Amino acid sequence: MKFFAILQSLLPQHHLSRAAGWLGHLQGPNWLKTTLIKAFMNSYGISLKDAEIEKPEDYAHFNAFFTRALKTDARPLANSRFVMPADGELSQRGAIAEGAMIQAKGRHYTATALLGGDAVAAQAFQDGSFATIYLSPRDYHRIHMPTTGTLRRTCYVPGDLFAVNKSTAQTVDQLFARNERLVCHFDTADGPLAVVLVGAIIVAGIETVWGGVEAPSPDAMRETLWSDDHAPTFAAGDEIGRFFLGSTVIVMASSALNWAAEAGAAVRVKAELAD
Repeated sequence: MKFFAILQSLLPQHHLSRAAGWLGHLQGPNWLKTTLIKAFMNSYGISLKDAEIEKPEDYAHFNAFFTRALKTDARPLANSRFVMPADGELSQRGAIAEGAMIQAKGRHYTATALLGGDAVAAQAFQDGSFATIYLSPRDYHRIHMPTTGTLRRTCYVPGDLFAVNKSTAQTVDQLFARNERLVCHFDTADGPLAVVLVGAIIVAGIETVWGGVEAPSPDAMRETLWSDDHAPTFAAGDEIGRFFLGSTVIVMASSALNWAAEAGAAVRVKAELAD
């Protein structure tokens, strides 16, 4: 596993990921696009029975298939204080202890580092809770709000693009605080909330409903602020973004939570996360 991590560090991570994005948006020839989608479905055991578009040939390109919308009744909204923001695996969840969160057994990272070095913002989560959801290539790749909140600020943090699967999380120190990510800060009835969209190798981009595709900027952080008059509010379960290929979402709450699922559980978006 360490060899795999070292190999990733030697690869041109950003160039590979952007190339994947370009290829994923190619719309022809139609037979090639459909063949690629069907091969991907067979490799990962993907069913389209919950998708709005059920036929592979009806997708405009591979990325449209990968970020496919679901039928409106496919993921009912749980009656819970916090709901799952994505389909995937609840890889870790727990308390933010002295500003630190669990990445994997024996490995931790800090809230300050995850938030791009913003110690002031991290202080609000000092005694809070976090949940990490890993989206594999087979999962639904749209991200939804875990609770009702008003968007106040986003911060794009440049970084590496290591894979974010279990084996890499066990071998790469500070993985989520090293990878490229978009930190979304919300105000909620329960206090500050951060939803962090973490990029990964071959992830061709992060897109939000308020700003479109987040343009990569390898050399500088980028912050966007919303005034009271223009800040959008999202209800629990509303879509807020999507990934082009698999990655990770980290939810940070400012209060202690009573968890509805154990770490390692397979989860579905809008199901109960915590009360």
